[in-house]
This record gives sequence, structure tokens and C-alpha cells, in this order.
Amino acid sequence: MRFVLPADVGDPAGPSGGNVYDLRVGAGMDHLLVAGTWPRPADTGPLEQTLAGIPDGEVVLVDGLVACGVPEVVVPHARRLRLVVLVHLPLADETGLDPATARFLDGCEREVLRAASAVVATSPAAARDIRIRHGLAAVHVVVPGTDPAPLATGTDGVHHLLCVASVTPRKGHDVLISALRKVEADWRLTCVGPHGPFLRELPRDERVSFTGPLTGEALTSAYDRADLFVLASRAETYGMVVTEALARGLPVIASAVPDALGDGGLLVRSGDVSAWEGALTCWFNDQRFRDELRARARSRRRSLSTWDVSTEDLRRVLATLPP
Repeated sequence: MRFVLPADVGDPAGPSGGNVYDLRVGAGMDHLLVAGTWPRPADTGPLEQTLAGIPDGEVVLVDGLVACGVPEVVVPHARRLRLVVLVHLPLADETGLDPATARFLDGCEREVLRAASAVVATSPAAARDIRIRHGLAAVHVVVPGTDPAPLATGTDGVHHLLCVASVTPRKGHDVLISALRKVEADWRLTCVGPHGPFLRELPRDERVSFTGPLTGEALTSAYDRADLFVLASRAETYGMVVTEALARGLPVIASAVPDALGDGGLLVRSGDVSAWEGALTCWFNDQRFRDELRARARSRRRSLSTWDVSTEDLRRVLATLPP
């Protein structure tokens, strides 16, 4: 089984939920890495050469970031391959795109997905959106798994907050920090994840620290020290970091992650600083609210799926493709 992936999928300097997902469910597959500034690289030659080298009729899984922006390359090969596209985030949903670019990318994606033999999304909500948006008959769902983890120790049980996300407009650090600065409490926020130019646009506060990307024991330690996990995203298709927090029994307040969170925490309206301020005020001031969020997290922890299940779900989808 072949899996076409962006060349930087394993780069530790730029970890993402999508990359982790690809590597976990794609374990044991033949990874074909293609370089480019996806979704619209200046040079599509590497992708063209990669697809051209695959024999007719083969099942090929392609990451949506690679496939969906270049229908001029992908669609002709979809006519001779059994092409499956894995969509992490619809291209037009990336925050900060001008309307013309978003419409163009949406059209490219529609052309690719309608030509594919099958489409896979990472959550029920994302699958519904993609199906309706692009007029598809069906979109398969393969939810991310989690690794079992011990319960987080925390600090004092209240004041140390953790956010794990790339510092980009879509992840809503501006909303989160603005809300926290309105709350009268002795809080500390640790932001883990790669950052770029958007970091300079965020409110400055000495109570907020940016560690950059962490992996392995360093990331495990960051989760273990946290009292509350927060994610103020404007858009997500799933939100794997939320289930990683829940796997440790961490209380969660988050936006845009209904499928990942389930009934395991508090879902706050995306982009709403006032709503976030109210939720965080409750967290710091109301012991009963904190106890309820902890109980919800531990209940959700018991029902989280594993990566073995995710991998089997994906292989089942691929096995159903007609010859």
C-alpha cells in the first residue's frame, strides 16, 4: 500500500496533528514523500513523477494537503488509480486567506475529491462538512487514536494552563491571551508549538511562555505539569491535542473541537473573547466547576479510542474499494 505524503511529515521542528496522524495510521505502508510548498507548489514535478510511477489500478492514499490544491496533476491519475484522499482540513478553511484565494482552493479541492475513488476525513463533523460542501455521495470517517497515558500530576490544581498548538491565527492564541488578561487570577500559560510571524501580533504578557515545539519526554512533562488544557482554535477538523490531554485526565476548555472533546470538557464559542473570559473566570473562581471538568475528563478518558483501532478502520476503508 502506497501513501503519498508531504516531504516534511516527519520534521520534528514542525510537528502537527496531521503529521502525527499520517505517520501513525500509515505505519507499514510504503511512504512516498513529495517536496513542495503545499497546497500550491511552484513545482509540481515531484508529485507528477511520483504518481506516474505507480502502476494502473493500484490503491494509493494521498494526504489532502498534497492532493487537493493541484487537480491538474491529480485528476488525470485518479482516472487510472484507485485514489483515496485523506482530508485533514479543507484548504479554504485555513485562517487568513483572502476570499478569492479561498474560493480558488475550494474549487481545486472539489475537483480532486469528486475524481477520487474515496475520501476520508478525521471526524464526523468534518466528514459532513466535506460531503455537503463538495456534493459528494459519501465521506468515510477514521477518527484519530490516542496512546494510553498516566494521569497528569499538575501543579496546584488551578493556575498552570497549557496550550499545545502551532502559533498561527487559526489556533486562536490571540483570543486565549486576550481573555486571560481580563481575568483576575494568578495564572500562568505555557504555549507549546512552532511559531512564526503571528507571534509578534499577540498581546505581550510575562505570564505567557512560548517553548517552541516539544516532543517525547519534554512534551510529556509539559502535559504532566498542567492543571488545565486550553485550545481556542477558530477551526479544527478534530483536535488531537485535546484527546491527548484527556488521555491524561486533564480538564479541558476548548473551541471548535466537538468530536474530540465529546462530553469531556467545556466547548466555548470560537473567536469569542468574552465567552472565553467567562469560562476561565469560572475555572479560577469555582471549585465545583473545576471538579466537574475533572470528572468529565476522566470519564471521557475511559472511552478514548486507540491508534490500533484507527489503523484498522483505515485499512477497512481501503479494502472496500472496487477493483
